[in-house]
Amino acid sequence: MPAKDLYHQLVKQLLIDDGWTITHDPFPLQWARRNLSIDLGAEKLIAAQKAESKIAVEIKSFLRESRVADLQQALGQYILYNDILKQIDPDRILYLAMPLAAYSDLFEKDQFGKILLENDRLKLIIFDSQNQEVTQWIL
Repeated sequence: MPAKDLYHQLVKQLLIDDGWTITHDPFPLQWARRNLSIDLGAEKLIAAQKAESKIAVEIKSFLRESRVADLQQALGQYILYNDILKQIDPDRILYLAMPLAAYSDLFEKDQFGKILLENDRLKLIIFDSQNQEVTQWIL
């Protein structure tokens, strides 16, 4: 089993605090005789729709010297997991959880990652590790 990300427990708790039920830790992905896993699987009952919303969350710390390299690696993993998830659990939406500082640097300051959002390449959960809160969901 792969090592858990530095922010794994924090993101898990933030989802629970937001009303999500953690259903998988980790969420197993079995594809082409390979056993992969996404960090978390969660569900939430949407009362107005009387339906469940299901998500999977891949958590990344972005701690390396090059946040661009971290983003490249995370994006490759996200695309692979998202494509597999569409085959095995098409109702589940994949999110990449990342710290606010990395998001600000890559998506706001120099807008390096902005093209990924414009082209609907990924969905994000942005969290502030110091204040221990989710600051933004980017659908």
